[in-house]
Amino acid sequence: METEYQVRSAYRNEWDDAMALAWRTFLKFEADVYTPEGVKNFQNFITDSTLHRMFVMGAYQMFVALDGEKIVGMVTLRGDVHISLLFVEEKYHRQGIGRNLIRHLCDYLRTKGQASRVTVNASPYGVGFYHKLGFKDLGPEEQKDGIIYTPMEFIL
Repeated sequence: METEYQVRSAYRNEWDDAMALAWRTFLKFEADVYTPEGVKNFQNFITDSTLHRMFVMGAYQMFVALDGEKIVGMVTLRGDVHISLLFVEEKYHRQGIGRNLIRHLCDYLRTKGQASRVTVNASPYGVGFYHKLGFKDLGPEEQKDGIIYTPMEFIL
């Protein structure tokens, strides 16, 4: 059963909490299939100060799902068309939060009117989720710098 959680643009002071959620969830559900290099590269990505500056300047969008005041899910958008992070707190899985985050992000892109599609490099754990939402594979699973992913797209 889907429960409605508030989804909105993240506030500047929510960056650390959102990235901590991403790290916890990555370690629980994804790190075991990555090489040590991949785990380190993921950690470097979510702690990158340039990425944080881009977020603060509005050049890297983040949307959060909230249960009350607590961030229980997050999604980020790079380059106005690419989902770079999507994570939902473990105890909130299978409650429609990821779906609602993607819906919110797609509505945001449609409102901006500059994109006809959204892309993602789906982790092995996330491939089935994205397929259920209508994303299509753009190619086979790849590995780069220890990060394993399947390139996918969704037509808006």
